[in-house]
Amino acid sequence: QVQLVESGGASVPSGGSLRLSCVASVSNAARIHIHSMGWFRQAPGKQRELVATINHSTITDYAEFVKGRFTISMDLAKNTVDLQMNNLTPGDTAVYLCHASSSIGVPYWGRGTQVTVSS
Repeated sequence: QVQLVESGGASVPSGGSLRLSCVASVSNAARIHIHSMGWFRQAPGKQRELVATINHSTITDYAEFVKGRFTISMDLAKNTVDLQMNNLTPGDTAVYLCHASSSIGVPYWGRGTQVTVSS
């Protein structure tokens, strides 16, 4: 019913920047409304962790480790969410997954896009 497709992952040197994008395709727009979108990440051997989220009121939430470096933005009309990542470090290396939540709290996940930061 909701398909999330991420793009923008790449390999960059430490200190570099990337912009991730995610598009949500809703098959039944009359019944499913996207309430919030965001990004999580999962590094090898580690648990999935929240990076940043934004809701329909443009209220944002960031993990401490990305504050001041990453910026999340959303176009609710287009159901897209972007993540601008600056000053990347090797610790940011992970698969970044797009997440969306409907107005009734149903979660949806993308397949992820790989971000690799070399030292």
